[in-house]
Amino acid sequence: MPFTLIKGTFCVVGLSPDGDSIRFVPDDDALVRALPGGSSNGKPSRQLRLEGIDALETHYNARHQPGRWAFAATEAILAFAGVGNVQWDSRHATVVAADDGTRGWILARHKEKYNRPVAFLFAGEAPDDDGASVMLGEELLRRSFNLQALHEGLAYPTFYASLFADLRTAMTAATVDARTAKRGLWQDDRTTAGFEAASLAVLMDEVPILPKLFRRLSDYMAASGTAIGFKEALAEGQDIVWDLRTQQRTHLDTFVEQASGSVEIRLTRDPEDLVFDEMPLQPPGFFAALVGAPMPSGA
Repeated sequence: MPFTLIKGTFCVVGLSPDGDSIRFVPDDDALVRALPGGSSNGKPSRQLRLEGIDALETHYNARHQPGRWAFAATEAILAFAGVGNVQWDSRHATVVAADDGTRGWILARHKEKYNRPVAFLFAGEAPDDDGASVMLGEELLRRSFNLQALHEGLAYPTFYASLFADLRTAMTAATVDARTAKRGLWQDDRTTAGFEAASLAVLMDEVPILPKLFRRLSDYMAASGTAIGFKEALAEGQDIVWDLRTQQRTHLDTFVEQASGSVEIRLTRDPEDLVFDEMPLQPPGFFAALVGAPMPSGA
């Protein structure tokens, strides 16, 4: 199926962009409103969720992941968007000044339950008319920030069922290439090698892991004060995933290895081997509420 091409500008001043999301002001917001899913938020700008990638968290409920690669991804998306002279506040949380308003465009097919267009991100002038239907092939995909972030090791692959298989294959190839060459975060990643979740500080400052796993684990630890029992709590959350190795539908806890009474944790699948379900009927912040953590702004 084709994607809708939507032209616009990037805005960051007074906002908190990160390595996989940036505010976008569409020239014609009716094109965004017409995308299936979500609802109209009445704001002139739209927070994007970039399809197929997940950068290290810079701000998730007052928590974050190790800054080196988190900030590298943020700097990369700003540079890609042509946003220059960026000045941050003292906490490096909010942009206080920048030369934003630069031109760009997205390809999107739907909005997710947080009302964000799920998009492939491109800079500069678009090759077609606003609102055009565009088939996204590998050649055009290579121009997207999504693929470039994976190729440079600035983001993890995080695939949802909405992503077409041919695009997923190309994004997997970029991921494997980056990991083999140990580019970017793959120099330090501990997702499948394993890590000791002795404290939230370890997750926040020492061990880069798949952000999806970080969000679930940090929610649990913020509520319980320990990582012990995380696998059991995750099983209750029932995050639906497809295992591409076996072509079976199961839940995320299936691939989390943690012994009883231990804080040693690892994922037993590479991130690109999993395809997550959007679970649109599950309310936002479901797992955080389940374990009694503060409610998140994104899953």
